[in-house]
Amino acid sequence: MTTSQDFPQQGPQDDDAEVSQWERFGVDTTAPHSARVYDYWLGGKTNFPPDRAMGQAIEEAVPSVKEMAKANRAFQGRAVRYLAREHGIRQFLDLGTGIPTSPNTHEIAEAVSPGTRVVYVDNDPIVLAHARALMVSSPASRTTYIHADLRRPEELFADPALTSTLDLTQPVGLLMIAVLMLIADEDDPWGRVAALRDALPVGSCLALTTPTPDFDPEAVGKVAEAARAGGMTLVPRGYDDVLRFFDGWELVEPGVAPVLAWRPDGEPPADPKAAYYWGGVAIKR
Repeated sequence: MTTSQDFPQQGPQDDDAEVSQWERFGVDTTAPHSARVYDYWLGGKTNFPPDRAMGQAIEEAVPSVKEMAKANRAFQGRAVRYLAREHGIRQFLDLGTGIPTSPNTHEIAEAVSPGTRVVYVDNDPIVLAHARALMVSSPASRTTYIHADLRRPEELFADPALTSTLDLTQPVGLLMIAVLMLIADEDDPWGRVAALRDALPVGSCLALTTPTPDFDPEAVGKVAEAARAGGMTLVPRGYDDVLRFFDGWELVEPGVAPVLAWRPDGEPPADPKAAYYWGGVAIKR
């Protein structure tokens, strides 16, 4: 059985030996991957030349994309704190975890309520290589990582690592931060999310973000085109399509909103649409 300890533990380098080492573990270093592009924007070191090339191509279309990535990450922190404080959520299922960037979900939740349980899910082998960083939690808490695809929810909820960590009879905070953009319309992302929602008990919450063309159609169109040219799926979605992801659940104020405007810390942003993401949180009643 391959474990995270078997993987290289340093960030990938550009030399051929290091790249070959990662490729032995199923990491495709020849094509960009969304998790590694995002890592590049956040200033991380776990990315390869194709990831940086993609990140830079998108940055040419949207020069402020790095700040937008940080705004998206900040929304996640606010949403987790809100769910832990206001709704008593003590279990989180974080889909599309990405490469660890502190503070992680469990760190944010534990700061509010020690004893939180978190399951991280991603389908990039390089995230597994960093799983040990995710699994450092307080003695009262528990975290685990599952290598899985959110497009197969039935397999995810049958995974023993999930069922032994989360109590699915109790409310769960489902996080889908900047991940639904990776599922094309023809693959029915709304149906996939509905299956995930249906598997959770009453009192559970859903927090998600997704890029949108609503604030600057031309710039976001160029981003989607750059992604397609690099062989990466990236589907920005308008307000109505984002609203469908919450179908049947009760949205909390301010509803589906620009991520900068969703319960901001301190003063409201001068331009809430400066980050081209919709975000929202809803509760299953």
